[in-house]
Amino acid sequence: MDAREVLAPRGKLRVGAFPGSPLSMVRDRKTGELHGLSIDLGKALARRLDVPFEQVSYQRIAEVLGGMKAGDVDFTVSNATPARAVDVAFSQTLISLELGYLVPAVSPIATISDVNKPGLRVGVTEGSTSQGTIPKILPNATVVPAQNSQRAIEMFERRELDLFATNKPTLFEMSDQMPGARVLDGRWGVEHIAIAIPKGREAAIEYVRRFVEEAQATGLLSQAAERAGLKGVVKAQ
Repeated sequence: MDAREVLAPRGKLRVGAFPGSPLSMVRDRKTGELHGLSIDLGKALARRLDVPFEQVSYQRIAEVLGGMKAGDVDFTVSNATPARAVDVAFSQTLISLELGYLVPAVSPIATISDVNKPGLRVGVTEGSTSQGTIPKILPNATVVPAQNSQRAIEMFERRELDLFATNKPTLFEMSDQMPGARVLDGRWGVEHIAIAIPKGREAAIEYVRRFVEEAQATGLLSQAAERAGLKGVVKAQ
C-alpha cells in the first residue's frame, strides 16, 4: 500500500479548514499567520508524504465534511462522533476537549446551573454536533444556529443570543474578541477529536494512526495546540 497514493490521490494533500476554531483555523493576532490543528497537522502530514499542502476553506465543519464526502478534501480534524463516522473514517483520539458555554459581559448568567432557566437563546454552529445535543440538554431553551463563530459574535453584539455552546477552545477564541465575555466553569460534555479521511481510504488508516502516535509523542501536537491557543483540553481518552 502506497500511503501517498491513498491519502493524496491528486498529488497534493487537500486540507479542509474553517475559521474561528483553534482545532481548524485561527489567525495569529501578532503575526497574521494561520494556525490550527487541521492546518498545522495537515502541513506536517503533507511533508511526511512528500506532497504539496493545499488549504480548502469552508465556513464550518459540516461543510468541510461535506467537501470530504464529495471528494474535494483529503484531510481534516473533527469531533469523532458515530454520526460523522458514517461518512468519514477516523483515526484514534487525537485530543479530548471540554464542551461549555460562553456568556457576554452583561449577562446575568453566573454559573452553569443558571443555564437551565427557561427562555434562554442558546447559539450553536449550524450543522454542528452541539445543534443536535443542546435541545436534549436544555429542553426549555431556544436553539439559535449561527453560520460560524464570527457570526455568533455579531449576534451577541445585536443581543440576539444569551449564550453560545461549543467546545471550549472555540469559546476562548471567541471570548478574546468580546471584552468582558466569560467562559463558564464546568462542562456539559466532552468531545473526542480525531483526524478524518474520506471513506474508502481505510487502507491508509494505520499510517494515519502511526502519524497520530508520532504527533503525540514528539511534541508536534502540543506545539500545534500552543500555536493555535488551544484551551479547555482534557486528557485524551
